[in-house]
Amino acid sequence: MTQIPRPALSLGLAGLLPFLWAALGILVPAISEATVALLGPRFNAPFLLISYGTVILCFMSGVLWGFAIKSDRTLPYLVSTLPALWAFFAIGGGERQATSAVLIGFLLVFLFDLQFAVWRLTPPWWIKLRTLLTAIVLACLAIGLLA
Repeated sequence: MTQIPRPALSLGLAGLLPFLWAALGILVPAISEATVALLGPRFNAPFLLISYGTVILCFMSGVLWGFAIKSDRTLPYLVSTLPALWAFFAIGGGERQATSAVLIGFLLVFLFDLQFAVWRLTPPWWIKLRTLLTAIVLACLAIGLLA
């Protein structure tokens, strides 16, 4: 299997830090309380999972759009807009519902990643990277739902 380029892996892993910090803050409330005291209430652990997850879902729409430009078909472009639309329409309605919607959004993005790979629009290492990152994100979101 083709190696994941170091910048993509490094930045992808760095992008997990807010998810990991939020999950840790849920498991250890003192961490969330200290973060809120330092950075303000929008950085409490549950809200951090939801808000950062929303941002990354929209970012992933842009990534998929970037892959879609390698195609002359309409469908990849349409699919690439779905994560951002999901974030806009589905995320809200309270902490539990919003966290669930973010989790479902990441499952959908992973399915879209797989489809884009089938369409041969992604680099050969893409699914390896996305599998790793998605598994960690989903674990963090599950902590947000189950704790």
